[in-house]
Amino acid sequence: MTDFELIVIGGGTANNVAAAAAEHGLETALVEPGPLGGTCLNRGCNPSKILIQAANAVTHVRDADRFHVDASLEGIDWERVVDEMDDLLGGIASDMADRYRNTEGLTLFEERTQFVDERTVELDGEEVTGEKVVVATGSRPVVPPIDGLEAVDYLTSKEVLYLTEPPESLVILGGGYIAVELGYVFDSIGTDVTIIEKNDSLVSREDEAVAATLTEIASDRHDIHTGHLVTAVEELGDGYRVHAETDDGETLAVDGSEVLVALGRRPNTDTLDLETAGIEVDDRGFIETDDSLETSAENVWAQGDVAGNALFKHSGDYETRHVIDTVVHDDRRQLDLTAMPHTIFTEPQIAGVGATERELEDDGREYVVGRADYADSAMGRAKKLEDGFVKVLATPDGEILGCHIIGYEASMLIHEAVVAMRTGASVDEVANTIHAHPTLGKVVESAFRESSN
Repeated sequence: MTDFELIVIGGGTANNVAAAAAEHGLETALVEPGPLGGTCLNRGCNPSKILIQAANAVTHVRDADRFHVDASLEGIDWERVVDEMDDLLGGIASDMADRYRNTEGLTLFEERTQFVDERTVELDGEEVTGEKVVVATGSRPVVPPIDGLEAVDYLTSKEVLYLTEPPESLVILGGGYIAVELGYVFDSIGTDVTIIEKNDSLVSREDEAVAATLTEIASDRHDIHTGHLVTAVEELGDGYRVHAETDDGETLAVDGSEVLVALGRRPNTDTLDLETAGIEVDDRGFIETDDSLETSAENVWAQGDVAGNALFKHSGDYETRHVIDTVVHDDRRQLDLTAMPHTIFTEPQIAGVGATERELEDDGREYVVGRADYADSAMGRAKKLEDGFVKVLATPDGEILGCHIIGYEASMLIHEAVVAMRTGASVDEVANTIHAHPTLGKVVESAFRESSN
């Protein structure tokens, strides 16, 4: 078997690295057991957001009476929603594979692999060496050693997205972004949802005010048990029973027809035999990289979830562009991940960038706060948005340290703060920028004005 100039292990976002390399004339191998597109296309961002849009449609119908519109929900064909999603995304993955099979200079290996030596992997039963290697094998759901869990047929985000029949009741272990997004989806279509979270609020990594607000809103939809650590799961005749306990020893037992494990994600590095290739990992299994994403092994790079910089598709996309420049075009530059935003597509949406108040307090940094509520804006009143706010954190002299939003279209509004932080704009510069009225952008303007001198 012919060796390659570049081997890309992982066909998620990094498939673009392989395509760029082949287009540049490098003999390239792309290794992915399938389907192409990785977690985002097949098991994460894309399918979940399609389901969330269906849930939003249901929510809009149910909320119509608030605007004195007489509307009724006649039914939800969930099987059709899921089948349409599967056909769409499966078609994209299949078309991508067909295209790459016919791309000159690119060989697609639809199998798993592991290292057998430096820059050498096993493919088709033979040892294959690459002059350069990119590792981008992504991540998978964490399944902790909870008593009885391995003995039951639990769900993860991978399986729950493709349920064609909504469960009667769903117990979600964990209160992070996956838990709250899918909790909202299934509650919207009629499932009785319970969320069990060990921390004192849902989405506890968010700004405390944001987390508290979402926890309060979600508590009106679901049964929420924060401050409870799941200790055991057992199978019943018609479902499952989840046991949990507080730090004070208070116990809880919740029954559900299905159990969803949403307790975080771990890198897919444990089956690659990285030590053989001289690739070092940290104590959580993430590959250690330098400021250009090169690993401890010469001419081996890592990107995306396995590199552990930020487990977001948009950070993976940014890293992909960086790796293409560095590995394909030999334009080695330092990676800059400042002002990395994140979004959560529950109802209402959440978005954030930069430091939270807790982080600033822990660091002993001096800061000022600007806050504006959706309800105080013209568009907020028009849309009858009772909840939601924009919160800006800044130094007393106007450097933007963070921005946190919960509310309608937060995922869109956050980008003004992201661009400002990325380009070094000050609080005053954002506050003095003319914002169109009566858009929700005026809420962002008001928050920056509140934090401005």
